[in-house]
Amino acid sequence: MPRLEFWYEFASNYSYLSVMRISGLAKQAGVEVTWLPFLLGPIFKSQGWDTSPFNLYPVKGRYMIRDMQRLAESRGLPFVMPPTFPANGLKAARLALIGADEGWIEPFTRAIFEAEFGRGEDIAQPAVIEKALSGLGLDSASLLVRAEEPEIKQRLKDQTAEASSRGIFGAPSFITEDGELFWGDDRLEQALAWAAGSRQK
Repeated sequence: MPRLEFWYEFASNYSYLSVMRISGLAKQAGVEVTWLPFLLGPIFKSQGWDTSPFNLYPVKGRYMIRDMQRLAESRGLPFVMPPTFPANGLKAARLALIGADEGWIEPFTRAIFEAEFGRGEDIAQPAVIEKALSGLGLDSASLLVRAEEPEIKQRLKDQTAEASSRGIFGAPSFITEDGELFWGDDRLEQALAWAAGSRQK
């Protein structure tokens, strides 16, 4: 089965849109998805930004909120901007790496994004993360301890460095097996078609 790498950032509002639909679309296309969380902060910093471009350019930020409202409504998704944007998704990303090893990365990722952009909660708050883990029947206390282990911290740094080295500059991004890069939720269908071999351009 062809594969598609799905690179996403927990602070990314447009990643929310892809997270909530990629599995269904991938199944229809006959493509297997590899979920790869990373951090945009270091990548933005390398470009000379200290925050999201939606904060740096207020007009763009206002447009983004309205764009998200329209898209979410058209897809039957709730959308509430969280109190802090971009949120600190560091702990969530580390936990997702553990989830990738143990088979629960997808439902955990969906739960975090539903909390963040579906209900407007601050995912940097431990209670929000604990609720997401507990809702999946996972031991939140032990997992939060494991998320602080040096190996997990380094893995996230390495994964972020890999994203940068492969030309990723925003989220969500998708990379096919032949190395083709697609950026943005609005390119998801094209990325899946390319991965499946139909090469629709």
